[in-house]
Amino acid sequence: MRARRSSSFNRVALVSFLFVAAWALAAAPRAAAGQPPQTGAAAQPQSGQKAEPQKTAAPAPQGQQTAAPAQKPSVPAANGRARSSTTEQAPVGPVVTPVADDTKPVIVHSDLITLTVTVTDTYGRFVTGLNKNAFSIFDDKSEQEISFFSDEDAPVSLGVVFDVSGSMGGDKIGRAREALARFIDTSHARDEYFLIGFNNRAQLLLDRTRDSDALMQKLTFVQTHGQTALYDATYLGVERVTRGTHPKRAVLLISDGQDNSSRYTFSELKRLLKESDVIIYAIGIVSGSDDTQLGYGGRAILEELAGVSGGKAFFPSTSAEMNDTFERIALELRTQYSIGYRPSNFANDGKWHKLKIKVQPPRGFPRLFVRGREGYFASATPK
Repeated sequence: MRARRSSSFNRVALVSFLFVAAWALAAAPRAAAGQPPQTGAAAQPQSGQKAEPQKTAAPAPQGQQTAAPAQKPSVPAANGRARSSTTEQAPVGPVVTPVADDTKPVIVHSDLITLTVTVTDTYGRFVTGLNKNAFSIFDDKSEQEISFFSDEDAPVSLGVVFDVSGSMGGDKIGRAREALARFIDTSHARDEYFLIGFNNRAQLLLDRTRDSDALMQKLTFVQTHGQTALYDATYLGVERVTRGTHPKRAVLLISDGQDNSSRYTFSELKRLLKESDVIIYAIGIVSGSDDTQLGYGGRAILEELAGVSGGKAFFPSTSAEMNDTFERIALELRTQYSIGYRPSNFANDGKWHKLKIKVQPPRGFPRLFVRGREGYFASATPK
């Protein structure tokens, strides 16, 4: 009897030991995953039945951030690995608008009027070192408050509009080329150039380059012939320079005669200059024996184109004078003031506004002279 009881007790103990061992093996993966073991029916969900989520979230491993409070806890899968039951939510916070296609033009509406101003003394020498308080700007006789001022030696986007018509033959083009080389030597190292040659028609020979050697090489091989499309070439030069990299823009117009082959008229070119902020420096090339070739009409045209833009016209008759002229223009571009203001009563009506710029010399200075744009159009259609 006692032997049978001992045998039954051993069988019960063995079964209990196997049950405990099986339970421990089933709980081991959950313990490794950092989740408390479950017993009974909760240990594994039945097939086709969704498990109930746990009430307590599992602690995060060291070195990792804990789950956000709004996130649902993990639900154990049949294989013992954690399976997320969280539905992907839209992120909370500011909405970032996708960047627009940068190939499309960006139109900026601005009422800031910018002026490039040259100051000289009674001897024609450039005056630098003045501060903002020395200048006064009058927009249709109403004084304005200057909101931007700079006297920095800034680079310029420069259009070289070169006459290669038949009348520029002989030593004229050679002298002009030599003077242009002197101009480049005096200019800012970061200036960019556009080269337009013209005879019967205007042609872009070089588009936006800082390589001054390439510019001079282009002019070395040009042939002079045909008539003079001066207005077309200047129009093209202004348009190209307006697309330049630098805020300061100018056109160097080199010619020895009047226009006789353009599609644009003088009035259309003058209107373009009034709408832009491009300065025209006109160099009428004449020689000692034929200094009347340009004629009074041609001189007046160059002077008016330069004057309306805030620039100046020159008429050198010798090589020495031409070299001095080009060097002087290069020096002027490097000693100018940039001034900006917002009109007190700005109206985007496309009307012409006349400007007057005054400069008050510091105590002890002689009288000073200022040169800049004559006015601007309050453009109704931004470009």
